[in-house]
Amino acid sequence: MPADSTKSQDMNLRVETLPGLREQVAERLRMAIVVGHFKPGERLIERELCDMMGVSRTSLREALRELQADGLITLKPNKGMSVSVLTQETARSIYEVRQMLEGLAARLFAQRASGEEMKALRASVEELALVYQDFSAETFIDVKGRFYDILLKGAGNEVAADMLRRIHTRASQLRVVSLSSSERAQESIRELRAFCDALEARDEDLAWRLCLDHVQNAAKAALKSIPEGAPHEA
Repeated sequence: MPADSTKSQDMNLRVETLPGLREQVAERLRMAIVVGHFKPGERLIERELCDMMGVSRTSLREALRELQADGLITLKPNKGMSVSVLTQETARSIYEVRQMLEGLAARLFAQRASGEEMKALRASVEELALVYQDFSAETFIDVKGRFYDILLKGAGNEVAADMLRRIHTRASQLRVVSLSSSERAQESIRELRAFCDALEARDEDLAWRLCLDHVQNAAKAALKSIPEGAPHEA
């Protein structure tokens, strides 16, 4: 991975030396992986990353350990760290778990969410629709994150929320690829608008079914980006 100045500027990896430095470093790296600045299987060289981000090896290593726990980074003996490579089998498993957890969140949101949370969720979907008109991976991740923050807060189950956030981290690499397709983006917005209709009607059974269908369709689109028989690591 060449540490040229152009790539460093494109990724905007440098962070402010403020409290919460580890979190800042981890979030910058996470975004760089999710949007594809660091490719699956690409080696991550500590010295080059420190130069790009302007941080010490101690801060970098703490952040890398967090991303390793999230499953975004793989450590191999004698080879160091690299961006994790998802196989079709692993990706399918991730989406199966995501489907069940989001279905639960949908049911709970329909039961528990306030009227203001319903309005905020709807507004986040319309914001996503605008993002799809001029797609930017970084903006998409930010707005979709707000959508899920509202959904999970309204669902009121912190255990499910924590588990689902970890699943979303693993799925994000594939989600950006699939939703850069205008056809899938339009389908996704139609699905999410129907989902909001069901939630606002407090129809938890319909919301659950629509949620499962949405994640299943997302999985189909995402799996197309993984070649059959792709290796676990490069």
